[in-house]
Amino acid sequence: MSLDPRNLVYTLKENVRRVIVGKDEAIELALIALICKGHVLIEDVPGVGKTTLAAALSRSLDCSFKRIQFTPDVTPSDVTGFTMYNMQTGDMEFKPGVVMTQILLADEINRTSPKTQSSLLEVMEEGQVTVDGVTRRLPQPFMVLATQNPIDFVGTYPLPEAQMDRFFLRIRIGYPSIEEEMDVLDRFSGSESPMKTLQAVCGTDEIIALQGAVGTVYCSREVRSYVATIAAATRSHPALQLGVSPRGAIALIRAAQAVAMLFGREYILPDDVRKMALHVLSHRLILTSEARMKGVSAEEVLRHIIDTLPVPGAKG
Repeated sequence: MSLDPRNLVYTLKENVRRVIVGKDEAIELALIALICKGHVLIEDVPGVGKTTLAAALSRSLDCSFKRIQFTPDVTPSDVTGFTMYNMQTGDMEFKPGVVMTQILLADEINRTSPKTQSSLLEVMEEGQVTVDGVTRRLPQPFMVLATQNPIDFVGTYPLPEAQMDRFFLRIRIGYPSIEEEMDVLDRFSGSESPMKTLQAVCGTDEIIALQGAVGTVYCSREVRSYVATIAAATRSHPALQLGVSPRGAIALIRAAQAVAMLFGREYILPDDVRKMALHVLSHRLILTSEARMKGVSAEEVLRHIIDTLPVPGAKG
């Protein structure tokens, strides 16, 4: 199959833009995560389009899709599935959970208990689910799109570090401009929502081919050293209690490969790393209590690290 990554991603982006107005960066980040076999945490205030973005992306792909609305009473077996006795056949049968799909929308993920949240750890890391000692592979491609509202504290359970580290990147959508909001009002004031007319423009085989192509983008020793230096700087920074894990450093390389591929290059530039660093790494950092009291954000710390570290090939 002849594959044109730039054209395919452009087609997907334009299809999602029929529903999502003025948020091109958020759409591009979600697509980068998809072709990197990554999962996305969409974090923002209510009503800005978190769920709409996830639903529009899933509708643009010819993949199976399921959605689970997380609440405190959702159990791990709702997510992973369970086995039960069939009285007619006398056998134990597996009843698949919501994760047995290709695109999973985990809505308001921080509203379910830590025990239920942890049921996604194996799923997100290894693409499989183990129930009663039996491991089952998930259909490919597989992607989790999770949403959460960062300003609500009552009835929520903050995601643990292990869970956050399994999200490839975090997306914040933000409020639209006045012109963009007028466009939104125009599109959604008609008799039919544009979401209902959205059709799939990309198949499973094309996504799998894109995911395989990302790994062929060349990453030089200098760029690998640059990423490792960024990761090491986060682990020793006085404002950070927890720095970037090796999983996060690998994700940054992968994201830079995807950016290079979408620009039609067969190699990574340091600028590709800098472009993706905040999106891929900031949610993996934990501030010290002193830094939090001073109102410092993880993004500010990471931006300072990136701005002060020497860039490979840059002229001083």
